[in-house]
This record gives sequence, structure tokens and C-alpha cells, in this order.
Amino acid sequence: MIDFLLKSTVSLFVLLSVYHLALEKEKMHQFNRFYLLFSLMFSFTIPFITIEVIQEIAAPLLKQNGIKIEAGTMAVVHAKTNYGLVAIWTIYTVTTSILLFRFFSNIRKLSLKAKSNPIVNYENSHLVLLEEKTLPYTFLNTIFINKAAYHTRKIEKELYTHELIHVTQKHTLDVLFIELLKVFFWFNPIFIFYKKAIQLNHEFLADEKVVKAHHNVPFYQNLLISKANASSTYYLASNLNYSVTKKRLIMMTKTTSASRALLKKTVLVPILSGLIFFVCVKTVAQEQKVVKAEQTKTQLTGMEKYFENTIFKIKDEKGTIVAEKKFNQLNDQQTRNVPPPPPPATSKQDKNLKEAKGPKSVELSIYKKENKKAYNVQDTKTKPTFPGGMSKFYEFVGANFKISKEVTDNKIKGNLYVTFIVEKNGSLSELKILKDIGYGTGEEAIRVLKLSPNWIPGTVDGKPVRVEYSLPIQIQTKK
Repeated sequence: MIDFLLKSTVSLFVLLSVYHLALEKEKMHQFNRFYLLFSLMFSFTIPFITIEVIQEIAAPLLKQNGIKIEAGTMAVVHAKTNYGLVAIWTIYTVTTSILLFRFFSNIRKLSLKAKSNPIVNYENSHLVLLEEKTLPYTFLNTIFINKAAYHTRKIEKELYTHELIHVTQKHTLDVLFIELLKVFFWFNPIFIFYKKAIQLNHEFLADEKVVKAHHNVPFYQNLLISKANASSTYYLASNLNYSVTKKRLIMMTKTTSASRALLKKTVLVPILSGLIFFVCVKTVAQEQKVVKAEQTKTQLTGMEKYFENTIFKIKDEKGTIVAEKKFNQLNDQQTRNVPPPPPPATSKQDKNLKEAKGPKSVELSIYKKENKKAYNVQDTKTKPTFPGGMSKFYEFVGANFKISKEVTDNKIKGNLYVTFIVEKNGSLSELKILKDIGYGTGEEAIRVLKLSPNWIPGTVDGKPVRVEYSLPIQIQTKK
């Protein structure tokens, strides 16, 4: 949610800034109306667009050990309820509900006002005659005017034309749209500036049509100035005296050439492209599965020929893969530990055997430890277990596992898998993460397992042995 708000706000701010700097002062009001509405819709869409750019990085491969994860045995970790987040959502819900009620209440008031007063059909609109003293204002296809001014013909024809433009071009729909956005995103002040820009552009459109229809700019300008601030405005309606400023008066006499308008519109292409690149493009790291071989080619014989295409995975004293090399990159000590190739084929054997190649990969360690074989759980006579049983172990993990604030805020759920060796004395060693869900959960699992007391070791033929064990840990947040 935070990511959506940040990305949409950045887009809204950039596009509105472009409007004020490059478009607002130009006489291309129909395009500007489309641009402002497009900016709103585009900004709410762009957070859902992701363009992935894959970037390969060199990394050692995980060992595929073939350990089976036992079904039905999971340590479940529960995150505590974030009461601060609950309070924020409560405030948002209450405030939004009040504003939504106000929104529909104002629509209802205008509707009741139209039904409770005399109505006169006028061209493609309805004139509602009000007893109150007011300047004309428009809501949908209804124009509200003063009854006495109508009957005494004190309403200038320019005013009728002005309000009819609001009706025919359906400006009320734009106002309702931005007002509805303000209801749900009341905490974001940028929508206030969007509404001002939209309504001022509506006035530019209406003024332009009046000037073309009546051909008397000075008279219309003086008329607007004389009517300015004559009555209160309605925030859901198009009002004649909305923002009668120097901008409107200047715009009536301004012209914009076709070439200038085209240039201004063309500027939008790099702006939109830059926004998409900045907000939507995501670089995804992808591990290279094969280490690149040296480009030098030499004549290979014997072991070098056999292991020509083999990758040697070098392990440290803890059994962690720290490097991957080709045969001709091994040092003397590593070469001495390379397993010998099979004996050469006889003349009676198949020709394919004569041309046998080495395996794709070989794990190689120069640290020889006595009796370090680790059994799979299913190969043991007695499985290793936690003192008091596995249920006690899951309680131990759940009690000690600390959920980070990032996990709680992002409502992260999922399973992470760890593997470790239960030694002959019951201690845990070679702790590794097979699958991580991020946000520090893997590191926390390793930390908790290091706190574990010694287990009861597994046995084979009545003797304790080293056993490789896998454990799934389920992360979930409380509702």
C-alpha cells in the first residue's frame, strides 16, 4: 500500500507540475482537459506496471542434497498484532465515511432543490428557478438561476451561453470524479490542486465558447468582473464566478499557434517515458548457473582431457562452497584430492566409453575430517529428536523467533526451509537456508537454531551417527 501511494503521488506531482509549467497558459483547453483526467488515471495505474530487467550475477550454486521435507511438521511463528496500524486504519475508515456521507449528502441537496422549485426547459438543459438571490450555477444538465432575475430578463445572454457549455461538455462529471478521489485520498493534498486546475480549465472552455458566440470580449470581461464574488459557490457545481482572475481575463484574448501546441504536446512523450522508467523498471538479479571457462585453449590429455568440462566446487572446512574452478585452475593440493577417472576402455568395449567425459560438477574439499558422513533421516534406525519431543522444539522456535517490523507491516506469509546436521553428541552444525522469504527471516532462523540445546542423536546399528535434518518454519501474521 505504501509503495502504491508513493509511486502514484510521484506521478501525480510530476504531471501536475508539467501542466502548470507548460500547458495551462496555452489556449488548447480541450487537450488540457483530457491531460488532467489522463494524469489522474495514469498515476493510479502506473504502480501496478512492472518491467523486469534481468541482470545476471555470478554466484555459487546451492547444493542439491535430496533431503525430503517431512509433511505435517512445521514450526509456526505468529506475529503480534500491530495496534498502531489498526489505529491508523480506524482513523482512515472513520474520516472517509464522514466525507463519503458529505459527498452524497450534497448531491442529494442539489437534487432536492431541483425537485422543489419550478423548472423551465431551456434548449438541452433545465432551468431551476430559485427564490434565493444567486448567480447561475450548473450541476449535470440543470442550471440553477434566480427566479426574479429570470422573469425580469436581467440575466445576460452571455451567462446562459456560459452555463450551457458546462452542460453540453458535461463538466460536472469531471468535478464528481475528482471529488470522489478526494474522499478516499483525503490525506493527500495534491488532489486539491488537481480540482482547482480542472475547474479553472472548465472556465477557460466556457469563456472561449462565449467569446466565439458573442464577439464582444470587453463586455464579457466587464460582466465577469461585475459578477465576481456576488454569491457563495457550490463545490459540486460549475459556478460562473469561479476564480475570476487575471488568468481568465488574459486567456480570452490569447492565441496559441498549431506548431506551438504540437511542440508542447511532444514534450509529454519523454516525461511519460521517464516516469515509466523511474517507477516501473525493476532490475532482477539472476544467478549464473555456470562459471565461464577461460578462453585459452590448450592441448589436453589424461585427467585434463577427462575433466575438460567439469566444474569443481571448492568447499571450506564448514562444507560451504566458496569457489568454482575448471581443472586447469586447481592448485596442487586441490589437484591431489581430485577423484581418479575410470580406467581406460579396452578395445572390446563400446566406442562411446573410450570417449567418456567427466561429470558436470564435482564437490571438492581439501579438509579431510574423520568419519564425517551424514545420514539422511530416513536411513537411520532411530531418528534424532529434540528433548521432550518435536512439539517442544516447535514451541522453542516459536518462543525465540522474533518477527521484524517489516514482516508485520508487509503482512509477509510463507515457509522458509533450513537444513542442519545433528552431530553424534546432539549439537547442531552446518546450518543452512534452503529457501528464504526475505526480510531477515532466514538469518533469524539460523540465530534461533544456534540457541537450541543438544538433541538426542540418531542411531544406526545402535551407534550415534551424524544426521542431516530439514525443517520448515511457517511465518504468518495474526489477523
